[in-house]
Amino acid sequence: MTDHRRAVHPEVSRPPVRAHLDPQRTRRYRLFSAAVLLAGLGVATAVLLGHADRLEPGQLLIAGPLLAVGFLLSEQLSIDFDVRQISWTISFAEIPLVLGLVTVPFEVVLAAYLVAGLGVQIYRHKLRHLSYHAGIMCLEVAIPYFVFYVLRNDFPAMPVWAAAALGVLTSPLVSTALGLGAMNVLGGELRLPAAARLGLRSLVVCLLNVTVGLVAFVLVTNAPWGWLLAGLLAASMVALYRAYSGLLREQRDLETLSDVSLNVARSGQDVMNKASVLTNVLPPEDPADWQAIVERIRDQLNAKRVVLHLKMDTDDVRRLVAGVPLPDGDEPDRDDPILQLAGNHVRYFKLSDAADDVQEALRRRGVYEVLVVPLRGASQPLGAMEVHDRLSRWRGFGSADVRLLRTLSSHLATAMDNRRLVGRLRHHAYHDPLTGLLNRTGFREVAGDPVRGEDACVVMRIDLDVMSGVADALGYAWGDRMVLAASRRLRDALGGEVPLARLEGGSFAALLVDRTHEQAQEIGEKLRAGLSMPYPVDKLTVEASALIGYVSNTTEDGDDTIDVDTLLQRADVAVQAAHSGSDPVRGYAPSMGQIFLRRFQLVTQFRSALETGQVTVHYQPKIALPSRQVVGVEALVRWRHPEFGPLDPDEFVPAVEATGLVDALTSFVMEQGLQRVRQWLDRGLRMSTAVNLSVRNLADANFPDLVAEALRRYDVPPQLLTFELTESGVMSDPERALPVLRRLHAMGVTLAVDDFGTGYSSLAYLRQLPVDEVKIDKSFVLGMGTDLSDMAVVRAIVELGHSLGLTVVAEGVEEDSAREQLVSMGCDVAQGYLISRPLSEERFEAWLRARTIRARGLRDETVLTLVS
Repeated sequence: MTDHRRAVHPEVSRPPVRAHLDPQRTRRYRLFSAAVLLAGLGVATAVLLGHADRLEPGQLLIAGPLLAVGFLLSEQLSIDFDVRQISWTISFAEIPLVLGLVTVPFEVVLAAYLVAGLGVQIYRHKLRHLSYHAGIMCLEVAIPYFVFYVLRNDFPAMPVWAAAALGVLTSPLVSTALGLGAMNVLGGELRLPAAARLGLRSLVVCLLNVTVGLVAFVLVTNAPWGWLLAGLLAASMVALYRAYSGLLREQRDLETLSDVSLNVARSGQDVMNKASVLTNVLPPEDPADWQAIVERIRDQLNAKRVVLHLKMDTDDVRRLVAGVPLPDGDEPDRDDPILQLAGNHVRYFKLSDAADDVQEALRRRGVYEVLVVPLRGASQPLGAMEVHDRLSRWRGFGSADVRLLRTLSSHLATAMDNRRLVGRLRHHAYHDPLTGLLNRTGFREVAGDPVRGEDACVVMRIDLDVMSGVADALGYAWGDRMVLAASRRLRDALGGEVPLARLEGGSFAALLVDRTHEQAQEIGEKLRAGLSMPYPVDKLTVEASALIGYVSNTTEDGDDTIDVDTLLQRADVAVQAAHSGSDPVRGYAPSMGQIFLRRFQLVTQFRSALETGQVTVHYQPKIALPSRQVVGVEALVRWRHPEFGPLDPDEFVPAVEATGLVDALTSFVMEQGLQRVRQWLDRGLRMSTAVNLSVRNLADANFPDLVAEALRRYDVPPQLLTFELTESGVMSDPERALPVLRRLHAMGVTLAVDDFGTGYSSLAYLRQLPVDEVKIDKSFVLGMGTDLSDMAVVRAIVELGHSLGLTVVAEGVEEDSAREQLVSMGCDVAQGYLISRPLSEERFEAWLRARTIRARGLRDETVLTLVS
């Protein structure tokens, strides 16, 4: 039968406003319980007075105790599960009920049921809902007997077993209706379809139990050795129910473990997202996050109350309670015998057999039994968890509850330990271990937004110019003491709100927001005066001085796109100028840019480098997905300088672009690429070449004519030439760039947007650009394996490109897993170190011979396919 009586306790219900905190709802529940009791007593009295069965003493003395034992045994094998705010139970109680219905009078079954049920309630000290339980027990016995008597009187031809079955089938309907009524009184909600499904399932289980009971009765009364068959049938049913109960319990336990772990992880992620790089500690944890976790544990264990004691980083203990509030005056006590735990195992205490001090602790909590388990991290205790009073009429906590709590506590402790470890790692990642100040990475993180913003910011670099001498003379330990002393002086002078970092050695950096050059000069003088005071280190007094350089994010040269690293570099240039000059506090000026001398040399020598063969073109292959056919290459410029050696393109290409030599560079790369394509065509290979375009190329109205002339000269189809352009290059001057792009597109040249996804204008302008391809920036492709947000960006770009009819190319593919993920997303082309690094002409030809196989294509051309 479906037993809902234990389910409607206010401790189990979770209405929007808790019943134990709402006096009006509590009064309504008490009135409802009284009404159920009066109704049960009334119906039982009516049935008792209306039936004509004569009670025999033997029935009361023999059948009564047997039925009571049957009711108790049926509940020992019950299956508990939750539906919304209510805990429900499936049991075998219909079996003794139907057996009693066909064998003994009403009062015997009622007495056995009340003795079994109410006796356990009293034994378990569940007296708060005794009236409700007594009323529903009377109704669950009286109504089936009433239906049975009516059917027997009005339909005498009906078999006894049929009348008994129909009578007992009313029991789950009564239980379900009253359980839903109690839930409604307590503020819970259950929609009509869910309630109907619940009632139907209750009827199915009841029908199965009734059938088993009646079959057993028939076997025992009509067949020789029928009691043996009935016993086998009962044993089979018990095994079946126990197996199902175990599977259901395991499923719910796994769901609870998953929910708790995910909630802790999600809460930790929220804390990390809210954490400030400037602070040395994580922000306070949201109690609501932990409250939801504790509520979930209480629901799974079907407990009256769960108390979670969390030890915070400040050694304070936070206590979270789910379920019935603790009695007034029960405050955490370090000497509480229940919380004096050793080891990691679960302890079980029961009021009836516990030691005197434990009994007193249980009475203070107002509970009969408690499970308690410590939460221990890898190196420190994290708290403890208490579970009070299982909300079951018949049973207390069992071995399955102990196993689940042990596993939950292990998962919870591990998650909490990892969460705190991540917090410490985050702190170490952004802070200097010696001084506790920000490190270079942390300073870059903190200063990024203000520097990029509209406010005037000053980056100040402070160098102690005697640090190396102190370290050499006295050792590094003395140098560290000097650094600590200097960091305290800087922090005291600047205040706690100014971002301050130790970059390396005796070098510091500070960010001054909304400061002018004059104010920065004044602050620099003040800091230098404080740092230049003698340092008493143990018995020594060390004289020191400081050099300070500063730079604003709005410099005189008009460059308003600089980042934090550039400002730090320029501040360092100012420090070097202060070191070589007479003024120890210097502001950056463009004339100090001696670091650009090398760039100037490169620019002046670039054209001769093109003519003398120092500049060459390397090729990086691109393959189609998933066929792995080599479809083209990207032509990349390389420069081997006779004095500086191999130069990074990021070093000389920006300088070339800035000085107007980019036209010569683009023409050189394009010519080399087209010549290579022509050679491949002569060998039957149809592969394209991609060339990067600059802002200046797009601003040249004659550039399409130069491209057309080169295509005619090498007799290369325009489809085999691809120009890659950055969205920032197009959007810097769209009125001049778009006509050039339209002319190139009309010629049949393939246009691709490079580094797609990194600019602010991608989605807004993509439909306006006459492009054929999008190249996903390699930063997203490289992060796909570790960052779900990067994977989401890549997937979104693939879908966006395909929705616009564009070919999608992924660059930066360095792992097989990334390639397989791109294939599953439907990406068209891949490029990266997994396939090949950029290679010179000779090495690329050797790569084609060694890494590809040749086949005949559909148009009778040679197709090269990459070998795994």
